[in-house]
Amino acid sequence: MFTPVILAGGTGSRLWPLSRSHFPKQFLQLDDKHTLLQQTILRLGGLAHAKPMFICHEEHRFVAAEQIRQLNLKQVDILLEPAGRNTAPAIALAAMRVAAQGNANVLLLVQPADHVIADVKNFQQVIRQACSYAEEGYLVTFGIVPTSAETGYGYIRRAAAVANAFSVCQFVEKPDFNTAKHYVQTGEYYWNSGIFMFRADVYLDQLKQFRPDIYACCQAAIAEQVTDLDFIRINTEAFLACPAESVDYAIMEHTAKAVVLPLDAGWSDVGGYNTLWQYQSKDDHNNVIKGDVMTLDTRNCYLHSDDKLVSTLGVQDLIVVSTKDAVLVAHKDKAQQIKELVKKLEQAGRVEAASHRVVYRPWGIYDCVDIGERFKVKRITVNPGAKLSLQMHHHRAEHWIVVAGTALVTIDGQSQFISENQSVYIPIAAVHALENPGKVSLKLIEVQSGAYLSEDDIVRFEDNYGRV
Repeated sequence: MFTPVILAGGTGSRLWPLSRSHFPKQFLQLDDKHTLLQQTILRLGGLAHAKPMFICHEEHRFVAAEQIRQLNLKQVDILLEPAGRNTAPAIALAAMRVAAQGNANVLLLVQPADHVIADVKNFQQVIRQACSYAEEGYLVTFGIVPTSAETGYGYIRRAAAVANAFSVCQFVEKPDFNTAKHYVQTGEYYWNSGIFMFRADVYLDQLKQFRPDIYACCQAAIAEQVTDLDFIRINTEAFLACPAESVDYAIMEHTAKAVVLPLDAGWSDVGGYNTLWQYQSKDDHNNVIKGDVMTLDTRNCYLHSDDKLVSTLGVQDLIVVSTKDAVLVAHKDKAQQIKELVKKLEQAGRVEAASHRVVYRPWGIYDCVDIGERFKVKRITVNPGAKLSLQMHHHRAEHWIVVAGTALVTIDGQSQFISENQSVYIPIAAVHALENPGKVSLKLIEVQSGAYLSEDDIVRFEDNYGRV
């Protein structure tokens, strides 16, 4: 029995415009069924484990909670980080929480939430092997058997054999191509997966030994836990004082307890569009096609459209990604430089660098479909049983037109049901609320009009999600 710890931080900027800081790659659905976050927990199906713990950023909490809800997982912990501090502090929080519950020697299986593993059966076999090493006090990491000389991954150099595992000789940062080629040829190196298994007490003991500053900050932060709906909050001030450090640098490079287990299971960290292109199915001309795409004389391309027709003619080796509010066209050889493009967008103050047009809220989603001088139009979806906060606006009025489902609308203390093809008007300064009392999604069009239409013109009086 182990406790899965799912690290759901990170931004995935190399997958812009699909991945953005407010909706990073772990929440993307890159296959036809589940997001990367959902795949991370689903691949543990059949293994005996305790309730999972998800660690994510404060601003991603409602997205994470919704994706977990879609899997019908009832028993989970969602621990919120006020800010990202890399993997060593995040794992420390998880270990300290389970230790405080009287499970200090429980095994933790730490997985990033943004990886793909094709061969789940083999992955589970290696996890079972890892349990015995972790129970004996080893810090187990999983080394991916390399299939090529990759410069985008860190490497682990193995040393003497320890049964089916190996002691760790060295952790190596991302090398240049010739060095990576040498690593693969020697057969002594693995790609660094970022997946770990160890006992909580052993991890904390090693952290206290090698990085007592991180240990102390995390201990102070987790000492003041507050449960907020589905979430666990910690002391913000204490955690912000914590150094940002990876578990590799903080512990694994220094400890004598590290072992590496080889893992050959079709692993990928989905680090960019070239990786997506490699592992996804292709047409007869070696193109990966997602969405409404029409091609002619097009080869070796990654083509993705969210909502409009994308047509290509006489091109090859391109990345073309069209979302509702942004289009990326790049040569595949430049895929790793997309991160630099995102930085340029951030410097220019472009909202598209961080946010999608579609915004996730705890009650559902909204899509801003049009905006102009003194008006904004949104398409709103409210989940069954969900309710928006009781609120008012100083500068805008709203018109709501229900297109599917039934809305329970409250305006200045008076409630009424609004059905399909009906509408209601919310005057400026009226105290109002919107609720979906039904069992199917409520869909409506909201037309805002007024002098100021930004989201900060909301005064909340009551809220089911702790936002008052």
